[in-house]
Amino acid sequence: MTKNRFSDAECAAVYKAIYERRDMRHFLSDPIAPEILTRLLDAAHHAPSVGFMQPWRFIRISCPDLRQSIHGLVEQERLSTAQALNEREDEFMKLKVEGIMECPVVLVAALCGQRDQYIFGRRTLPEMDLASLSCAIQNMWLAARAEGLGLGWVSMFEPEALKNLLNMPEDSRPIAILCLGHVEQFYDKPMLEQQHWEDRKNLNTLLFENTWNTPCP
Repeated sequence: MTKNRFSDAECAAVYKAIYERRDMRHFLSDPIAPEILTRLLDAAHHAPSVGFMQPWRFIRISCPDLRQSIHGLVEQERLSTAQALNEREDEFMKLKVEGIMECPVVLVAALCGQRDQYIFGRRTLPEMDLASLSCAIQNMWLAARAEGLGLGWVSMFEPEALKNLLNMPEDSRPIAILCLGHVEQFYDKPMLEQQHWEDRKNLNTLLFENTWNTPCP
């Protein structure tokens, strides 16, 4: 045991949050206490970021009309996605893919503008700004699960349309619509796994040693 290790109980809590985190689509309307929302946003803000650029920006959607417009953008993309799935269109249309109109809090997670000034760690991998924002969202997700709250990541929208709707800078980029709220219960498994859309891959098939597709013993 290393001297910097958390206690057994603390370790168990971290792993429990990881394994029981779910992409939620069903929410209760109960409000979220402001102090809890602040804790979740602060957890997001303490995510790692390449070059410490902290590219994340969060827009809280409190206007009902604006929320309805965002829902309309998502519904438009849902229909386009269904058509693009061809033979799985009917199967897809039976899935619940968002809870925008149900959850008490909607946040839009975005990349800030003027990101070209951040070169440290991004000269050859400029997409590390997106990786940094993804870490912030994951921090919020795990913290929400620990608080007993559900979070759903909605990615079905046309970015330029959402950017214009929110009056965002030209060089910024919306990445996720986050639905946050209390839930009746968490899914036993990821919803898409429960509904047989996809199965979890075996970790051994994803782990290589030294060269691509060389199994790791």
